[in-house]
Amino acid sequence: MQTQSQTPQSTQSNRHHQIVVVGGGTAGITASAQLLASRSSLDIAIVEPSDKHYYQPGWTLVGGGVFEMAQTERNEKDCIPQGVTWIRDSVAKLEPDGNAIVTESGLRVTYDYLILCPGIQINWHLIKGLPEALGKGGVTSNYSKEYAPYTWETLQNFQGGTAIFTFPATPIKCAGAPQKIMYLADDVFKGKSGVGERTQVMFCNAGASMFAVPEYRATLDKIVEERGIQVKFKHSLKEIKPDTREAIFDVTTDGGVEEVSLHYDMIHVAPPMSAPDFIARSPLASPAGWVDVHRETLQHDRYPNVFSLGDASSLPTSKTAAAIRKQAPVLVSNLLAMMDSRSGARKYGGYTCCPLITGYGKTVMAEFDYTLKPTSTFPFDPSQERYSMWVLKKTVLPWVYWNRMLKGKSFEGDWLKFLKGKS
Repeated sequence: MQTQSQTPQSTQSNRHHQIVVVGGGTAGITASAQLLASRSSLDIAIVEPSDKHYYQPGWTLVGGGVFEMAQTERNEKDCIPQGVTWIRDSVAKLEPDGNAIVTESGLRVTYDYLILCPGIQINWHLIKGLPEALGKGGVTSNYSKEYAPYTWETLQNFQGGTAIFTFPATPIKCAGAPQKIMYLADDVFKGKSGVGERTQVMFCNAGASMFAVPEYRATLDKIVEERGIQVKFKHSLKEIKPDTREAIFDVTTDGGVEEVSLHYDMIHVAPPMSAPDFIARSPLASPAGWVDVHRETLQHDRYPNVFSLGDASSLPTSKTAAAIRKQAPVLVSNLLAMMDSRSGARKYGGYTCCPLITGYGKTVMAEFDYTLKPTSTFPFDPSQERYSMWVLKKTVLPWVYWNRMLKGKSFEGDWLKFLKGKS
């Protein structure tokens, strides 16, 4: 079977599919591929407007000069599983009481089952002056394909001064990314004659610690101390003033919130993020705006024929591609069980993973679950920096993503092959 690509202009104003998947990113492709691998007769449609698919975990390495952006990009049509109908459109409205979605072009698609995984919304506009400042004057962000290459350009051209790396007050995808590029930048600066000595690297974090998991936090606390990185907690970026190179923060103190201005010579911004607006304003949203699903079954708490995984879900764990690796099989199993009127839900324990790059050739493979305890795939202390995990992050994980994960195939055996090759 071939993938059917249909644009709204070529379809009727109303149509029906057995399963509608909103989002053709990591979560949508992986779940669809696993569903078809389990039951090839399923009628699945993916609603996705973009004609490109990106391996976004690779954008830190683009910003660090290890990858070219083209290495993280594929055509969307080549990623959507064969046999799935691709509706190239954006969702404007969710109508769960009518088992329907409405697209931006006015197409109304009804479903028997709905999987919501449109990814996360990046709210650049919530930081005053940021949209206008990005991509020039040393203001950059790896959270955009447009600006990740500019990060590398900025690092190469940096001649010293204050380099600020921010972390917002909202949940974000890949919460370790703002630190990863900071450590790579610090390596670049210290590797250039004289630049390291006249540079202050600064991490301005709206939170209160370097990492939620104590074991990994202890490692990161030690790393920033050894590197001489200045850490400022409870600093939430709210404005960029490019003309004067000022970053304006709201700083939470015991006496309340104070406004603080910090000079920058370069700044890497992790912007505020949220669930997409069409989800936040729908009946399917939690009070915080995410798709309101059970943390173990991934099934909606009020609409049982609706499921969600990935960044837009309310699952209380870090939003990473690795989390989807464990979420997708649970969702697929529980959706098929519902279709067959079977009991015995499979449970997701909150597993996620953040390969914390701590320098060129060094990575801490931070794996953990809902209990915030390390849950290592590998037979060694996961809290330590390792060259083998750098190779895994740089070489193995991208291959697994394109060739196994998006194909709906198991790849647990690939870890064993990797370990044998490094032993």
